[in-house]
Amino acid sequence: MKIPNINIKKIENLLKEDKRLDGRKPFDYRDIIIESGISNNAEGSSRVRIGKTEVIVGVKMAIQEPYPDHEDEGTMMVGMEFNPICDERYEAGPPKINAIEVARVVDRGIRESKVIDFKKLCIKEGEKVWCVMIDIYCINDDGNVFDASALGAITALRVAKMPVYDEKTEKVKFGEFTKNPLPLTENITFSMTFYKIKDKFIIDPNRDEEDTSEARITIAISCPKKDKIINAMQKGGITPILTDDLNKIVLESEKVYEAVYPNLNKKIEGLK
Repeated sequence: MKIPNINIKKIENLLKEDKRLDGRKPFDYRDIIIESGISNNAEGSSRVRIGKTEVIVGVKMAIQEPYPDHEDEGTMMVGMEFNPICDERYEAGPPKINAIEVARVVDRGIRESKVIDFKKLCIKEGEKVWCVMIDIYCINDDGNVFDASALGAITALRVAKMPVYDEKTEKVKFGEFTKNPLPLTENITFSMTFYKIKDKFIIDPNRDEEDTSEARITIAISCPKKDKIINAMQKGGITPILTDDLNKIVLESEKVYEAVYPNLNKKIEGLK
């Protein structure tokens, strides 16, 4: 949405001095709060707040036939909704392009990192597999819903428990959970979205900063064996990002990962 030109100028002038409206540096996150156990009916659930931005994520499990080209692997689907309560720019109805884009970016980071061990979600090859359904709901949009959604999704997956499956009736006992966690690998992914404003880049923008930005790029990183791996990258916005800028972003993403992820990982481990 269009914001007043005076606000845009103020944001741009501050960034020339590597400053921001709320006193942060360009690559500082706002306060991050993570909770779990938000839903009693979901296999895993979380609430993530980054500043005033807030999302709730639920993970549900269902049984379906596998895809023909992956007969021994489970599947995954990611859905996203912006409710009218989260900002005046959103209306009730089916997910629109902005919600679909968030879902696809979150899906790509999780899928390409291979954090879910899909082969362990196979019940009977060629006939039945588990499907992991990740539903994201934005409660308040004050900028950077991409990172909040990705963090909420990975948290919900990490705290999720497998539902009870009755082999005799071949049905899931919904609402009943085992003590077995969702089968995950060591490739726990963390997504960071960099936003371009003129010739500057920032991370975790508030609402006005995000509306001022001309382009963005999301980078999903995992570190399974002390070696950081870029699992996925996705650009948004019409303004191009030059090769030199991309190289700088990649280098900066490693620094942000080292500064932010270890503390977040401890918080999530404490929720299990």
